[in-house]
Amino acid sequence: MSGASTLEHAVHWVSCKAQRLAPYEAANRYLEGPFAPVQAEVSHTGLAVTGTLPRELNGLYARIGPNPLDVANPGNHHWFLGTGMVHGVRLRDGQALWYRNRWIGTDSVHQRLGRPTAPGPRRGAIDIVNTNIIGHAGRLWALVEGAALPVELDADLNTLRHGLFAAPATRSFTAHPRLDPATGELHAVCYDVTNREQVDYVVIGRDGALVKEVAIPVRHGPMIHDGAVTRSHVVILDLPVTFSMRALLSGRAFPYTWNERHPARVGLLPRDGDAGAIRWFEIEPCYVFHIANAYDRDDGSTVIDVVTYPRMFDSSRQGPEGFDSSFERWTIDPAGTRVKRSVVSGFQQEFPRCDDRRAGQAYRYAYTIGAGLEAPKPQPLYRYDMLTGAVIRHDYGAHHIPAEAVFVPRHPDAAEDDGWLIAFVYDLRDDSSTLVVLNAGDLGGEPAATIHLPARVPLGFHGNWIADER
Repeated sequence: MSGASTLEHAVHWVSCKAQRLAPYEAANRYLEGPFAPVQAEVSHTGLAVTGTLPRELNGLYARIGPNPLDVANPGNHHWFLGTGMVHGVRLRDGQALWYRNRWIGTDSVHQRLGRPTAPGPRRGAIDIVNTNIIGHAGRLWALVEGAALPVELDADLNTLRHGLFAAPATRSFTAHPRLDPATGELHAVCYDVTNREQVDYVVIGRDGALVKEVAIPVRHGPMIHDGAVTRSHVVILDLPVTFSMRALLSGRAFPYTWNERHPARVGLLPRDGDAGAIRWFEIEPCYVFHIANAYDRDDGSTVIDVVTYPRMFDSSRQGPEGFDSSFERWTIDPAGTRVKRSVVSGFQQEFPRCDDRRAGQAYRYAYTIGAGLEAPKPQPLYRYDMLTGAVIRHDYGAHHIPAEAVFVPRHPDAAEDDGWLIAFVYDLRDDSSTLVVLNAGDLGGEPAATIHLPARVPLGFHGNWIADER
């Protein structure tokens, strides 16, 4: 066992001991209503469809999120630490062939379910994988940040093995690698719960091999949930949510909190440079979970489009607090020292996305969903025209809450708004879920298709469209 792994096991042991001393509370909104876990794995074929499914949609839509098997103390359970479950819908030739959900087969899950342990290396004591699911190197991967290795799934969403893609390394990874559409490489900004003095820039080749690692010195152990790449730089968000030993010793399950002593800054690391080449730019204290996109302008400046919060993880033991979010454009002038902030939209929103073909490049359309962190309520989908400033919204209905929406182009060379937006949508009235396909060019119109699912999909984290190989 490595030194880092030994330290993580020790920290995990201390954390578990401290959590047992936390007072019992029965209430936790991240275990109730649309967040409540489902109790069984389901397989269902021949799904009913309202409308007409586009025949061009041939592939798998998959999304992942927390679905804890059991919770000893709901009051001390943190949403981010629930056992992972993947939900998937297979589409082909205008038909919805099947829906499946599967727990991600970490050791603790397979032990609880009486299943054999999956092959592959492990690292550390935390084996929760619940945050993102992507296709890469011809395979399907479930991801988490800061701790466990990726988990490979088969075409039916069953767990195959653990490992860092095709690399033999057993290092922490990220839940948000960024695919460079020009090279097919994954670019990742990774932190490690056992090392508060360093984050890493990691590149995974299109074949799954580990291509590059750059260690970047930091302080306090920042939680860096997302990163981005432009043609020339890697964007590193070093913001004031950091590892807290005090939180861990007080019994909090999730030991990251708002840190007034941690200066907020954004780093630009040249993609071909080492840690000494990074430039840091100051910014007012805030926090960012997600970046829509980032790119270089012809004048040498860098644009980063983000959803921001004024504070995060300041008081709640159970998940993100209900601070107002906003969609902002950050601009970095290489001749300056600070990030310039401008508000694109003050609506409460989250999960910003763009056409993945435009990642790291100038782009026109960004998408977010309304996402208040208070009591769940109906929310719209927003489309922002970053060129004209126009905003279009789609309302799914008076009782409907959408998850993250993913843009799928009609064909590889289609225009940036020629395709579909796909999202799971939860119905508050009857505790049910659908997969809704919108025409991206007509967001004010009715959905192209609504796929009726045999099981509820809890509100969770990230999903992606994995197209069939052409």
